[in-house]
Parts: sequence; structure tokens; C-alpha cells
Amino acid sequence: MTSTTLVPEGATTAVALSGVTKVYGRGADAVVALDRVSLDVAPGEFVCLVGASGCGKSTLLNLVAGLDAVSGGGIHVAGDARPGLMFQEPALFPWLTVGANVEVPLKLRGLAGAERKTRVAELLDTVHLGDFARRRPHELSGGMRQRVALARTLALDTPVLLMDEPFGALDAMTRDILHDELERLWTARNAAGKPLTVLFVTHNVREAARLADRIVLLSSRPGRVIWQTPVDVARPRRIDSAEVATLAAEVTDRLRAEVGRHGH
Repeated sequence: MTSTTLVPEGATTAVALSGVTKVYGRGADAVVALDRVSLDVAPGEFVCLVGASGCGKSTLLNLVAGLDAVSGGGIHVAGDARPGLMFQEPALFPWLTVGANVEVPLKLRGLAGAERKTRVAELLDTVHLGDFARRRPHELSGGMRQRVALARTLALDTPVLLMDEPFGALDAMTRDILHDELERLWTARNAAGKPLTVLFVTHNVREAARLADRIVLLSSRPGRVIWQTPVDVARPRRIDSAEVATLAAEVTDRLRAEVGRHGH
């Protein structure tokens, strides 16, 4: 059994999956969630994982994050810190202010008080919430809470960001705005020479076509990489553009064929 291994920054791949297999249970009750998944993600690349429910997308992110151990194969992640992981729910501490929520990972990193205060202000300005540091999570909209969660994840200052359907529970307009915000942050990091690699799980093929440099399709359980394609659509993109719609239709057709093949 092997697990996630951290390698120095500057590697030619930011995330390298080699024959990753994950099995839950033993014997007759064993369930193979992932079967020999191999995938290389370049530094600064934005990769979207799509597939039917239960195909192992979230399991794969948990393995890359080091929250679970693989049953076989290996995972190598560039950088000296674990990847940042952002979930569908913001999971903020309700008793803390917005600023204090963002400060939590900075405390865990051991930053001094003055440096933490400055960094919190910078991160909240980055996600356009500079005036909300003293608010509590319940005072914010769903989209604003997700921005706080994004700022908190960025506070880890990791070169790899894992996102597990982070915008799936939001309305279409808020989701579209956050697509723009995420792309802006990702583009700025890459332009500044600090590549931000994103591995993004979604059920929404339009979202994948809107955001990704590359789309990777996983098979129904057990999850395997069965198809992938670069997204050759100029940025910035609109989710309702003809080019995005055309690519989304192709991905949908392949996804339907895979779901139909398994009869669910």
C-alpha cells in the first residue's frame, strides 16, 4: 500500500497518478472504487474530472489530498505542503468571523500575528470581501461563503488546489460569477510565476468546458480514465458561448454512452 508523496516544487508534473487503485472492504464485500488510474497534471494546468455519480471522482481527490491511502499505485504531488481541498459546502466555523475563518490555516502554518492580519486582509481583498472581515458566516450569501472558503484554501499557499464540486449548490448566476473569480485568481497566479494547478471535480459538463484546460472522463465504477481532451477555446470564456456548448455536447454524449453501457 502506498500513499501521497510530496516532491519538491519545480517538478515537470504537479500531480502524478500512477496505477492508482482504491478498494473498500475485503473479500466478497470488496468494492473497487478506482482501478489503475494514471494521470499527469502539469504545473499551472486546470483539469476537470467528470463522470457518472459513484465513479470515484471525489475518492480520487481525497487520495491526492492525503486524506486516505491508496490500495495500489502511487500519487506524487509537487510542493512541500499538502494540496488545498475545497468542498461543495463551505464548512466555515459559524462562531468565528470571516476574517478568523481565513486566519485558521495561517495559524496552523505558524505565521506571526501581524503577518496573519496582513495576509487575511490580502486574501479577503482577493475574493472581493475586504469589507466583510468582521461578519459571521450566517450573515453572508451562499456565494459569499464560498468565496470565504476559497480564501481560506488559498491561505494554505499550496501550488495544488483540489476542488470537489465547489459551486454545485449555487444558483446559475452566482456560479457564473465565481467561475470568473476562480479563473482570474488562477490566471494571476500563473502570470506571477507561481503556478496554481487545479484538479476540479464536477457533474456539470458546461462548467468543465468553461473552466478547464483539459477534461478527463472517468468510467462508471470502478473509475478508470477512458477519455480526455484538451479544451482549445480561447480565454476568457462564457458558459453560454457556442464553443463551450459544442464541447459540452460532445462530453455529454460520451458520458451518456458510458452510463448506458452500465445500464444506470
